[in-house]
Amino acid sequence: MGLSDAPLLFNFEHDSSENLTYIPMIVRFNLDRFGLRISLEQWQLLPLEDRKLLARFPADDDTAIEPNFDHALFEMLRTHADLEPSWFQPDDRPAWRGVETVPDALVQQSALAGLPAPALAQWQRLAPFQRYVLMKLSRKPKLNHDFLPAMREFGLTATH
Repeated sequence: MGLSDAPLLFNFEHDSSENLTYIPMIVRFNLDRFGLRISLEQWQLLPLEDRKLLARFPADDDTAIEPNFDHALFEMLRTHADLEPSWFQPDDRPAWRGVETVPDALVQQSALAGLPAPALAQWQRLAPFQRYVLMKLSRKPKLNHDFLPAMREFGLTATH
C-alpha cells in the first residue's frame, strides 16, 4: 500500500492535532512499531508539509514501508533540525495486537470515562490501528481527553 492522498487523521484528531501541531496517531503508530522516538519539540521543528507527508504513511502491517518512513523521518529531521530520532526496541507483543482479552488499561480508561469497557467481541472487530489508538490513549492512569471521542468514533459507545 502506498501513501494516502491526505494525512490519515481520525475525526477526533482534527481538533486536537491543531493542524498537525501535535503528533497524530498515524505517526505515533509508525514511530512505535518501527522503534523510533521523537519529541513534540522535534516534531514541531518540521515544516507543515513534512508533517503532512509523515501522516500519509499507511497503518497496515506492510513492513516494506518501514525503510521509507525511517528514511523520510531521518532526512526531514536532519534537514530542518540537525537532529536524528532516537531508537528503542519495540514491544514484540503489544497489547493492541492481542485479541484474546480486552486489555486492563482499556478497562481502566473506560471506567475513568464512566463507560463500560468494550466487550471482547467489539475489541476483536476493531482494526489493529484502532486497537493501537485506544491503547495509546489508555496508557496513563488519568482520563485522556481524546478517549471518549475515539470510543464514539469507533462505535464503542453512544453519544455520552
